[in-house]
Amino acid sequence: MGGRLDGKIAIVTGAGSVGDGWGNGRATAYVFAREGAQVLAVDRDPEPLGATLELIAEEGGIAQEHTCDVTDSDQVAGMVRAAVDTFGGLDVLVNNVGGSKHGGPTELDEEGWRAQLELNLTSAYLGCRHAIPVMRERGSGSIVNVASTSGLRFTGSPQVAYASSKAAVIQLSKVTAVEHAPDRIRVNTVVPGQLHTPMVETRLAGQRTGGNVDELLAQRLSRIPLGFMGDGLDTAHAALFLASDEARFVTGTEIVVDGGMTARCD
Repeated sequence: MGGRLDGKIAIVTGAGSVGDGWGNGRATAYVFAREGAQVLAVDRDPEPLGATLELIAEEGGIAQEHTCDVTDSDQVAGMVRAAVDTFGGLDVLVNNVGGSKHGGPTELDEEGWRAQLELNLTSAYLGCRHAIPVMRERGSGSIVNVASTSGLRFTGSPQVAYASSKAAVIQLSKVTAVEHAPDRIRVNTVVPGQLHTPMVETRLAGQRTGGNVDELLAQRLSRIPLGFMGDGLDTAHAALFLASDEARFVTGTEIVVDGGMTARCD
């Protein structure tokens, strides 16, 4: 147990995983608990939360699972109440839920566009909406929103709704950070790049390379100057810094976790 979040109560959304390995949410819940936080691990699907809680228990951490559709305002309000009722308050919220859908404006239908905005952007808005009053009453708090390098630049696949919504998450964080700085609530964004998470095998390869995982991994790796792909633990460690008191003077900004990909001009 590292202790960088000792005494903190945290919610991590998307804390399950679509497959074995370190998805961003599972890794963040695990790292936060390992560092001393009491974690409400949240996912729409309860089944993968079991594996997350097992990993946390192996490290001696404290976590409780909670099922929630984070695009539903009433359920998100219930999620925040669950943290307060279970652990006594809320200090940290990680809005991690998201997913991509292929297509530019002429390929992606309007229903798909709206669904992407709900999943990637409205979920973060609702988390902020319901968590901030609790944090304000507590006298401080930290919100970490998870965006994507697709919100910064074109990353090789036309996914206009995903890119637009993740760009909006970054600006949501900035505006909310400035508004609530007097409340001592910090709001920042982690911007992961092309990581090797379980979603590569279970979803992205089917969308982009006809199911050929090796081909997709090679494409993604070719864009990364460091020459290797990170995973969800790299996202989690960035979120850990932003959630901790080490980042007490950091708000309204982003940490890009991409191995240098967005710094390249090609």
